[in-house]
Amino acid sequence: MAELYLAGDPVADELLARDPFALMVGMLLDQQVPMEWAFAGPATIAARLGTEDLSPAAVANHDPEAFAALMAEKPAVHRYPGSMAKRVQALAAYVVEHWDGDAASIWRNVDNGRDLLARFKALPGYGEQKARILVALLGKQFEVRPEGWREAAGPYGEDGARRSIADVVDDQSLAEVRAFKREAKRKSSGG
Repeated sequence: MAELYLAGDPVADELLARDPFALMVGMLLDQQVPMEWAFAGPATIAARLGTEDLSPAAVANHDPEAFAALMAEKPAVHRYPGSMAKRVQALAAYVVEHWDGDAASIWRNVDNGRDLLARFKALPGYGEQKARILVALLGKQFEVRPEGWREAAGPYGEDGARRSIADVVDDQSLAEVRAFKREAKRKSSGG
């Protein structure tokens, strides 16, 4: 099992390391909130559901209003708990319908990086960038490395990069990723 430092919390990181669906939910939540907050989200959801892992079937079948309330409970799982509750449940339903509830089967026995990227891009709530980052995260930290995975991950797959959560392994790399993101934001805003 991979030793992760994505949430910066040992319990949350251990869940992400052992539960593929939790990892996918963390990646889904990683928008408009700090990375650690997003990747701590799956552990918060599991605790509020009273489970050790995140079952895609249990999440998909949970009453939508109750699930939204669970996401909004203080402290909220995300800045936008209502909309993210819908996205998490849509992701869970997709994994149940298309992958028999086995999130790891999305990347198990995949032929190449291009196919892996396509599988991730098909997930609800995942666009091109999020899919590429997840390819990089799996390749760099979980040794899921089908032929062409770095190319599929694009710049996120570069060895030694400090662009995304895929590169966070400790406090130092987290600070480097934050600095990269600040600089990229500054450049894109014309600053």
